[in-house]
Order: sequence, then structure tokens, then C-alpha cells
Amino acid sequence: MAAGHRAITRPMSKPGPISAKPLSILLSDVFTDAYAKQGFAARELVLRWTEIAGERIATFCEPMKMQWPRPVEGQPQEPATLVLRVEGPMALEIQHSSDVILERVNRFFGWHAVGRLTIRQAPLSRRSRPARPRPPDAKSVAREAADLAAVEDDDLRAALARLGASIKRN
Repeated sequence: MAAGHRAITRPMSKPGPISAKPLSILLSDVFTDAYAKQGFAARELVLRWTEIAGERIATFCEPMKMQWPRPVEGQPQEPATLVLRVEGPMALEIQHSSDVILERVNRFFGWHAVGRLTIRQAPLSRRSRPARPRPPDAKSVAREAADLAAVEDDDLRAALARLGASIKRN
């Protein structure tokens, strides 16, 4: 180094605590606005749909929007219409379950918020199919089959052996 120029050496300081906010908090207002445009006062109806409607019903339909009638001055607010997106073949089944769905949705809200369902046939936006369980391995099926020697029918014995091996695996 040249005379008069001295390298400045300081110990490195530790970085401060990271104060990152979860993405869900940062985007909360964005999502709230998007749900409000679809008539949802609270996004919990969409987020907790499986819990509200039940797994069997929620597998085939999802809430699209809530349509609120215009308020009439001096009159109580009329209940909303919940628009459900339903996969085509299940529309009739969901229509027959409409009383159950209305009851569950209104129980969730705690008041008679929804008075009617409307069905739109369309593919669901979120499709999470349950993973198919893999078949049990041949060794465990053979062990189970050995215990079922009293069963005379070969097909029945094989089916019971597969069932037993699957149950023991889980």
C-alpha cells in the first residue's frame, strides 16, 4: 500500500433480525377486495368451503359469488343468492342437496344470509384429487392369504388377502 493510505478494517456486524411478513398478510387487502367484488363479505366461505359444505359436497362444487339484492329502504335485507360452480354430471345431485347446503352455509354465518342457490356448470377451479393408494406388496398379500386357507373360493381369498394387507399397511 502506498504511504498515507491505510486499509480500514472493522469487524463485520451481524445482520439485524429479519422482519419479513407472511405473504398472506401482505396480500390480505388484495384478496379481501377481490372477494368483495364477488359479493363475499368474508373470504372464509371460500377458504373453508370443504369444512362448511362437507367433504362429499365440496368435492364437486365450489362457491363462485354471492349476489345480494338491492336493499329497499325501510325493509329488512333480503337474503343473498349463492352461486355455485358445479361439475356437469354432479349438478343434479348438488341441486337435490341444496337444502342441506343452505342450512350449512347459514349455520356458518350465524344468520339467514343465503336464501337461494344458483348452479353454474363448469369445471372446478381447484381440483385436488386424492392420491390413489398403491396396492399392497405381494409378500404381505401372500402372508394374509396363508391365514385364509379356510376360504374355498380363490377369487374371494385373493380379495380378502389384498384387503387385509392394505388394512395392516395403514
